[in-house]
Amino acid sequence: MPELLLELFSEEIPARMQARAAEDLARLFGERCAALVEAPPLTFHGPRRIGLSALLRASVTTEGKEERGPRIGAPDAALDGFLRKHGATRDALKQEGQFWVLSKPGETVEARALVAAAVPAIIRAFPWPKSMRWGGSSPMSWVRPLKRILCVLDGAVVPFDLRSGDDDGHALSSGNETEGHRIMAPGAFAVRGLTDYQEGLRERRVVLDAAERAREIKDGIAALAAAESLTVVPDEGLISEVAGLVEWPVPLLGRIDDAFMDLPPEVMRTTMRVNQRYFALRKADGSAAPRFALVANIAAPDGGAAIVGGNERVLRARLSDARFFWDLDRKQKLEDFLPKLDSVVFHAKLGTQGERVARLERLARIIAEKIGANADDAARAARLAKADLASGMVGEFPELQGVMGRYYALGQGEKPAVAEAIGAHYRPLGPGDEVPSEPVAISVAMADKLDQLAGFFAAGERPTGSSDPFALRRAALGVIRILRENALRVRLIDLLVPAVRGAVEPIWLKQGGPEIAWQEKRAELWERRERDPAFPLPDQIVAADVLEFLSERLRVQIRAEGIRHDVVTAVLAASSDDDLVRILRRAEAVRSFVEAESGANLLAAYKRATNILRIEEKRDGRTFDPGYHHQLLAAPEEQALATALEAAATRIETDLTAEAFEPAMDAMATLRAPVDAFFDKVIVNDADAAIRDNRLKLLARLRTAMDAVADFSKIEA
Repeated sequence: MPELLLELFSEEIPARMQARAAEDLARLFGERCAALVEAPPLTFHGPRRIGLSALLRASVTTEGKEERGPRIGAPDAALDGFLRKHGATRDALKQEGQFWVLSKPGETVEARALVAAAVPAIIRAFPWPKSMRWGGSSPMSWVRPLKRILCVLDGAVVPFDLRSGDDDGHALSSGNETEGHRIMAPGAFAVRGLTDYQEGLRERRVVLDAAERAREIKDGIAALAAAESLTVVPDEGLISEVAGLVEWPVPLLGRIDDAFMDLPPEVMRTTMRVNQRYFALRKADGSAAPRFALVANIAAPDGGAAIVGGNERVLRARLSDARFFWDLDRKQKLEDFLPKLDSVVFHAKLGTQGERVARLERLARIIAEKIGANADDAARAARLAKADLASGMVGEFPELQGVMGRYYALGQGEKPAVAEAIGAHYRPLGPGDEVPSEPVAISVAMADKLDQLAGFFAAGERPTGSSDPFALRRAALGVIRILRENALRVRLIDLLVPAVRGAVEPIWLKQGGPEIAWQEKRAELWERRERDPAFPLPDQIVAADVLEFLSERLRVQIRAEGIRHDVVTAVLAASSDDDLVRILRRAEAVRSFVEAESGANLLAAYKRATNILRIEEKRDGRTFDPGYHHQLLAAPEEQALATALEAAATRIETDLTAEAFEPAMDAMATLRAPVDAFFDKVIVNDADAAIRDNRLKLLARLRTAMDAVADFSKIEA
């Protein structure tokens, strides 16, 4: 089976674009040559190349088809034009109804021809996030100047030309040559296939596979660190990025001047990572080590001594800049940065960062009172939490927001609980990040995320599809994780209403009323509120929307954890409970129940009952209430079911109120036998209309009793 090797060789491709580019190349090739490809292509990418290898069919035979031509009796000129268009003669025509029809047989197309046509089209339409033109009036763009196109099929070049755009106007032609390492093995060499290509590149100091380069980097710096009894601060993202910067990774260690070792370790790590792509090391006790790791792209004759020396000089300059900001920021108190936030817009509809600080301070106090934290400490931490946004260090390194606030707070004598809350209030930043666990930190972190959710929902900036520019999904998952992992018992609606009110009331005052996008029908809502005091205010409506969004995020998280999300959905549908800890405990009890034999059988009976009710309610045009009449219960089985239902319903209500969910499931399980007997012996649609009506109401009572626990109609069989 013919083997295709395709490589697009250019100047250095940004590391962040390489993996996606290789995926796009395989996707586009698969779309254009789907009939040829036997299996998914093998892709590769690196600093100067993206490419693929694929096994192809030798040729493809297209299906024959028919083309309808002019009407019978049309002018000869029309018929001749039709034949010229399709390269046919009158002998190939046949008459069908009122038209001439041309039968075109299928044709066999060689793989070489299809590839030669597909690759130039792929290159011209390639979806780089950013691209450039070069050589004057180039008609083509690429991420960086494209130098070579290697395209061979079974060892032979697939010939095609692609205009490069150079001033001399020469065409960039496909060939069988590529290049090795720019410095250690310059020049081109010819290849015939994938094995030849891989071996030739390695001989010329290029590791083709990105995963292999990443392993060499990770293992190499770990070995160098271990030789000095040190460890590498984990950073998979940096390893992946550096693997996209080097073709022949050579790990090296450098030294950090002792004069900088009093800087916060986060500052040193961020400086090294962001500016220089260096790896931070630490000692056995976890403290920062006066060493750093770097990855060179060449094996230098002096063992890398000159490379290390040059990078040490660069790092000294970088750390000197960091020290400048560190010393400058500490000349004033953290609170002194706050006035600057009054001129920083948080969002056009939600005011400035200074106004947001005031909201967080109020909301953190409310949350602290709900969870038993020190309200004064929570309010103080919330007041200072955003202050470091105006500091020089965070201005230089936004990644350090919160981190620097903690250091500055400790340095000015704030309570440890306040300082730790400032440092932790952004967490969790992702699925692998820890959640705050101290009560004051929890209060501020929750306030930050709930204000974010409430404000943007109120401003009409909700996530849509894959678009979530304000990271509201992450904020919602953060709230859920904080509640779950700290087992916090709190009603979310009690926090969301003040959060929404705090976010929008200042804007209402500025604009002379509730003039904000989310309340398009505000006049109608307020008028209805005047007529009906029980009608929810707009802030309650938005709070309910945010609560539904949190519930949906909970379902997503549960699904990702492999837990039955249908059970959680059933529990959420059965009540207006917004205590996530209680919801999950109840869901676990329901899951155990429905997965047991008695629960599974009762679930089947429930669905049978609800199906009967749905059909009969549609037929009668009404909903059957659960108020059946005892005197109309004629059959022993329906009498037994009624007795069991009333006893079980009472126990279920008592147990749910006491949060005794397992006993509530036990009470529900007692219904299995009488329900089975009822369906086995009793005909629901009795000829007597009164008895039929009463039996349907008895089934409605069964539905109501079970729906008090969960909406079992939402549980998948």
